[in-house]
Amino acid sequence: MASVLITGGAGYIGAVLTEHLLQQGHQVIVLDNLMYHQKSLLHLTHYPQFTFVLGDVRDKKIITKLLSSAEYIIPLAAIVGAPACEKKQEDAQSINFESIKLLSSLLAPSQKVIYPTTNSGYGTKSSQMFCTEETPLEPISVYGITKVKAEELLLQQGQAITLRLATVFGTSPRMRTDLLVNNLVQRAFFDKKITLFEAHFKRNFIHIRDVARCFEHCIQNFNRMKGQAYNVGLDDANLSKKELAVKIRQHLPQISIIHENITKDPDKRNYMVSNKKLYATGFTPQFSLDLGIVELIKTYQIMGDVSSTNV
Repeated sequence: MASVLITGGAGYIGAVLTEHLLQQGHQVIVLDNLMYHQKSLLHLTHYPQFTFVLGDVRDKKIITKLLSSAEYIIPLAAIVGAPACEKKQEDAQSINFESIKLLSSLLAPSQKVIYPTTNSGYGTKSSQMFCTEETPLEPISVYGITKVKAEELLLQQGQAITLRLATVFGTSPRMRTDLLVNNLVQRAFFDKKITLFEAHFKRNFIHIRDVARCFEHCIQNFNRMKGQAYNVGLDDANLSKKELAVKIRQHLPQISIIHENITKDPDKRNYMVSNKKLYATGFTPQFSLDLGIVELIKTYQIMGDVSSTNV
């Protein structure tokens, strides 16, 4: 079993990933500043191989100390999403890029990084083409730009795998209701309607538990996957917003779908993504979009109509 340092491990993905790795028997250290006052890791404190450190990923002293005992580093700490990065541009630059630059400078040659970035980096591609890992990156938001710069830096070093995540959906102890599938299911459940803008824009999707499984897959197969980027999504979930809304209506048939033409996506995300390169390494997603929608309906039955976002 490996020793893993996860920065930002109390966040939406981190809370699920930390539990998954602990269940696999790994030693896990989480560094998080709890900027959203989340209590998402309380249910993991009984694991003897779990350590939590309250601190900032930009603190060289803390990072240097924690790196001394880590074989794998998963840098999740980030200002996530275009709206949050536009609102906090200095933090986005210092956390999303400068902290990765710091981390990179402190790594020992034997240490391995598995870095999550975003397929928002593909920019304004046509939804009529599949983006592969060879497709040029053309990010247009602060979020996309900072994540792409960090990815380029890590891949140049050779001891990293980068995961270009599709839009993530599913339940987490640190819930995010602003992610597209999560948000549309919430509005469908409580409002009995879904309001769409840029309804024809296509997006790729991936369940949060498959994201956690993919990190574990990278740990198990690091040497043959290192030095490369991989798209992480469901090949059967390259859907337009309208197609997604119709799929949600299959589970909540009483809802209406409304179109509006005012709101715009700051990332201009409108593309299909090929995940064949990742699948060729032996990874197979286990959680479908339909399963995630059913899961989210149960989630909102429990948590109510509460907003939980990064903005």
